[in-house]
Amino acid sequence: MTQATARHILVDSEAKAEELKQAIENGQDFAEVARKHSSCPSGRNGGDLGSFGPGQMVPEFDKAVFNSELNTVIGPIQTQFGYHLLEVTSRS
Repeated sequence: MTQATARHILVDSEAKAEELKQAIENGQDFAEVARKHSSCPSGRNGGDLGSFGPGQMVPEFDKAVFNSELNTVIGPIQTQFGYHLLEVTSRS
């Protein structure tokens, strides 16, 4: 079964997600931004979600994780939880 590792940042608005994405693309560290801004408990760990397979996350998240380039900031992705920025760090 395919497995992926990823990290993410969860915020409550698309505008905030876009602002943080720009900051990361301009050189800020993803993990630091996650620690400062993510409303998800994973933010304490730099947004690290660990390893998971298809179907373990909400559908919008799954689609992005298993179809996007590695080590690229993806998003904002809207789910029932808010707006996510996502970085897939590995997939096997």
